Amino acid sequence: MVTVSNRAAGGTYADRGGPLLVTGLTEMGFEVDGPQVVPDGEPVEAALRAGVASAYDVVLTTGGTGLTPMDLTPEMTRRVIEREIPGIAEELRRYGVQHGVPTASLSRGLAGLAGRTIIINAPGSPGGVLDALSVLSPVLRHAVEQVSGGDH
Repeated sequence: MVTVSNRAAGGTYADRGGPLLVTGLTEMGFEVDGPQVVPDGEPVEAALRAGVASAYDVVLTTGGTGLTPMDLTPEMTRRVIEREIPGIAEELRRYGVQHGVPTASLSRGLAGLAGRTIIINAPGSPGGVLDALSVLSPVLRHAVEQVSGGDH
């Protein structure tokens, strides 16, 4: 679990989204490491590659998916993933818009596979994290089983 935030990494404020993801994933039955808080840019790629090398089933990121010049999480994710899972990213955006957050359509987050690790970019706001958990809760365990060779 990776929180992408220059300000949280620099100690300007506490990470609020990462702990929400940890709680949500734990409630789904996953063992969770993190959150690891990193600044945007190259440290995101390094954290994702470390998660893949550690053979995690899932690496979720929160933050860095917007339009500011420093929002580079999708670019760093694209360097790591081998196959996209577009439906997850699309559903994260759709869910946010449908639940009263029109700016959710501006998220550039990705989802994909790097080896047997699922990588998903969630928005950085606490509300965006909660929306992401709502989207992932019914499908994430099944996705992990599929990647591990489970039947449809």
